[in-house]
Amino acid sequence: MRRRALLGRGLATGVSTWAGTSLIDTAAGAPAITSLGALGGLAGLLGLTPEVADAATASAAGSVAATPASTMQRRVLAFPRDHGSHPAQAIEWWYLTEWLAPPGEADPAWGFQLTFFRSPGPAPAPHPSRFAASQVLMAHAALTELGDTRSGAGTSTTGRLSHDQRITRVGMGLAEASEADTAVLLNVAGRPWRLSREAGAAGSIYHASFDLALGREAGAARVGLKLDLSASQPPLLQGESGWSRKGPEPDQASFYVSEPQLQVSGELLRGGKTTAVRGRAWLDHEWSDQILPPEAQGWDWLGINLFDGSALTVFRLRRKAGGAGKGSGSGAGAAPPPVSVGNEAALWAGGSWRGIAGSSRSFAPTDVGLDPVRHWTSPTSAATYPVEWRLRTPAGQFMLRALADAQELDARASTGTVYWEGLAELLGPASGERIGLGYLEMTGYAGRPAL
Repeated sequence: MRRRALLGRGLATGVSTWAGTSLIDTAAGAPAITSLGALGGLAGLLGLTPEVADAATASAAGSVAATPASTMQRRVLAFPRDHGSHPAQAIEWWYLTEWLAPPGEADPAWGFQLTFFRSPGPAPAPHPSRFAASQVLMAHAALTELGDTRSGAGTSTTGRLSHDQRITRVGMGLAEASEADTAVLLNVAGRPWRLSREAGAAGSIYHASFDLALGREAGAARVGLKLDLSASQPPLLQGESGWSRKGPEPDQASFYVSEPQLQVSGELLRGGKTTAVRGRAWLDHEWSDQILPPEAQGWDWLGINLFDGSALTVFRLRRKAGGAGKGSGSGAGAAPPPVSVGNEAALWAGGSWRGIAGSSRSFAPTDVGLDPVRHWTSPTSAATYPVEWRLRTPAGQFMLRALADAQELDARASTGTVYWEGLAELLGPASGERIGLGYLEMTGYAGRPAL
């Protein structure tokens, strides 16, 4: 659900195969978000003639009503096939997040994101040229260094976010998304980003790797991860056996599979040195024919691995009339925008709870409430985001708090949007102690995701 509109304007505007990098240091400040300018034509990237490129741009820039209705039908999911790609569907993503720490340490030192998006390209599927972009892959990667949050000091004011993004056509060994199983590759300038799966004795074993060449430099400037992730639980089929409603209309839905509580081990490359890391991760795989409903402004989503082995998912799609806006100040003390509390701002809501015994429960829209408590205004986009929430779910009431305020990503050079994506902690309602870690995602606060 939360990834559908991130595939927006990047396919309708000029972007380059190398989509750029960004480093945001919250202690030193950050450069303002400015116009992308001419980053190189999408036509050249995707191998289109000027006539086909013009038609594709006009089509992609058209109205929401031009998007075809969903042709998906509910069915029983079959694995490993449904771990693989679904090129007949309009939108698909594999979304890997969570926390890392040095071996033997309990507090997280880093948070990370690696997300691959697949979408049909502007070229028709039966195009005779092997260079034609009948399918396109995009990817985002990010690493948050938490700084003083590790000592239990609350939200970090010295954290640092590094992120990168890519887009290219599928084929020729540069970008691939297997239909047989999870095997996704996006290789730019000899620096491959990968996510793959194999069957293990106790469940799925995933392998992920990426690096962030900050300023396109090599050597000491590079930051990267190489991770092995082992499932400790069966896949979690969200919604009704994997069919997840995303709006009031029956066809506003996606197939949605989660792998919570992945046990992580691997290596972090930073400053020319390699450090062993361990942690927990969460993987979402989702595919759909639907876009963000026209009456929605954006969405809020969270996936939390609790320390007792349970898993919590909560999401809502916000109406245009509530939950989005521009702030006038910066920092934690900025005045919040006018937002609705509870579910008054929600067009649709849902989620799930998987307990430690393995049983799970899906949430109805009326089961879920999200109340913003504290806000942060980005100095780069001027968007104001709720970074602390009060949650109401059938599994209990909780507090959710970002571990670093400045975790906003500018992804306009690939998927066409600016959004907030970052590591957060779940706090118990009575004790106020940390009982889980996960990721929070918020879109539509820096403007409705472009379609």
